[in-house]
Amino acid sequence: MWRIVRSRPIVTAETHRPTLFEVFFDLVLVFGLIRVTTFMSERPTSVTLVQGLLVLMLLWNSWLVYAWLGNYVRLDVGLIRAGVAVAMAAVFLIALVLPEAWETGRGTRTPRLILVLAYVVVRSTQFALFYWASVDDPRRLRTVRLYALTTALSSIPLVLGAVFGGTAQILLWAAALIVDMGGGVLALLVGGWPVRSPGHFAERHGLVVIIALGESLISVGAGVGTQMIHWPTLAAALLTLTVTGCLYWLYFPSAASAGNALTTDSGLHRGLMAGNAYSVAHLPLLAGTIYVALGVEEVLAGLAHGKTQHTLHWIPAVALFGGTALYLAGRATFLALSVRCVRPEQFLAPAVALLLLPVGRYLPGLAALGLLTAFLAVLLSYEAWTRGRSGASVDPAES
Repeated sequence: MWRIVRSRPIVTAETHRPTLFEVFFDLVLVFGLIRVTTFMSERPTSVTLVQGLLVLMLLWNSWLVYAWLGNYVRLDVGLIRAGVAVAMAAVFLIALVLPEAWETGRGTRTPRLILVLAYVVVRSTQFALFYWASVDDPRRLRTVRLYALTTALSSIPLVLGAVFGGTAQILLWAAALIVDMGGGVLALLVGGWPVRSPGHFAERHGLVVIIALGESLISVGAGVGTQMIHWPTLAAALLTLTVTGCLYWLYFPSAASAGNALTTDSGLHRGLMAGNAYSVAHLPLLAGTIYVALGVEEVLAGLAHGKTQHTLHWIPAVALFGGTALYLAGRATFLALSVRCVRPEQFLAPAVALLLLPVGRYLPGLAALGLLTAFLAVLLSYEAWTRGRSGASVDPAES
């Protein structure tokens, strides 16, 4: 124990890659994402979609700060590892209580307060570790102090929202998250935060996208449950796999070129690109995927109960097509902030997905899922065709 306390942080090198300990942290995030989807699917309403987004942002902030820390120092050594283990336990606790964090009535305040307290532990541990690792770097210490100040301010509406509950909780937590995330961007602009290993940073975010896409496949099992398998559910499951594959291929070629752009950049400008293109633009990518998973689960649940001819309700339609639009908008923003080149189809794709929403709303669930699959397949094929037509091996936005 004394050896751990006396250990010094190990600064990462340019060639640093994610460690197994960081992947273990991702498993905790997987549990959190599953809990968010389960919470929204149990009572699918417009209010629940907003509540799910807010707790998703809490989980995103909880994971994101340790992605930055792991880019600066190794997370699997000494006191840093012990601190990150405490943070993981707090994130796990957030995921456990989040389905009850929006309950109203007498005796419902405790889960909300537990969630806020766990989140405060996550952020306090992060700042303590950052401060300890940056003690010999005055510039980075100023950045940590500025970010810590805005995070401390954001904890006030978080606590008040947990106390009051209801609509006040939604408004106060939304304000808290805006202040917290805005403080991170402000600290990056004012103090600067260089990225030591661009490969590590890009790979960490790519792993999170894969985790979120995996949630769409998990939702197939959640939607079917223990009902007897028949051809509509099997068809919907295969369509879901196709949708997930299309979303994968729409992101990762672009992610490779964005990673190259991050590598060729340097200094504080690299840190600014990382903060904008990855920390900010990946949130809609993550949220869009989770909404798609919710829509898939709702469609599969209806099919498993024999509702093959029922038209899709608004909430699963919004989740499917609105989630896809959010994902595609996040991808376009990601490209604009990294490689600074967005092709016309990449810019227009989110709008087309939204235009399909009212059409999908009046189709049976299986047909709506088929429409979404066809749209993504056509988009992916068109992007591949334009690359071939230009005679390039990659998209201009991916070079």
